[in-house]
Amino acid sequence: MKVALGTLKNKGDELAAFLEPRVGSKPSLSGDEIEFEDASVRAGVKPRHVKTYIKRFLYMNGVRKKYRVFVSGKELTIQEIELGEEEEEEKGPKKATEEAEPEAPTEIAEEPPTKEAATEQKAAKPKKAAAKKPRAKKKKE
Repeated sequence: MKVALGTLKNKGDELAAFLEPRVGSKPSLSGDEIEFEDASVRAGVKPRHVKTYIKRFLYMNGVRKKYRVFVSGKELTIQEIELGEEEEEEKGPKKATEEAEPEAPTEIAEEPPTKEAATEQKAAKPKKAAAKKPRAKKKKE
């Protein structure tokens, strides 16, 4: 079983140490790839399970949203998600502009609702179903 690290090479040692007790065998780390011998892998551990372990590792390191894990046979690939410039701009600067530009207070005073408007609002609300009444208990003879 192979795990291709891609751009996650710098955390290869940590990931190998994280997977070792879960998979049941000592992995060999070479470059940007972690390899487990199929004969030494604990019984019942499938590539799908290893994918879940990798995703847990990514979550614990706070980079889960930046990477995807693909399974193809006995080979797993960790790939970095490329966010578009639009998505990055929406996440960061949008909040800063909202905080920097407070809304101007409105000078128009709202009138209190009339009786007709209040009855229209009540009529517009959907009615809830009536609660069931508890049944009477039978008396013992």
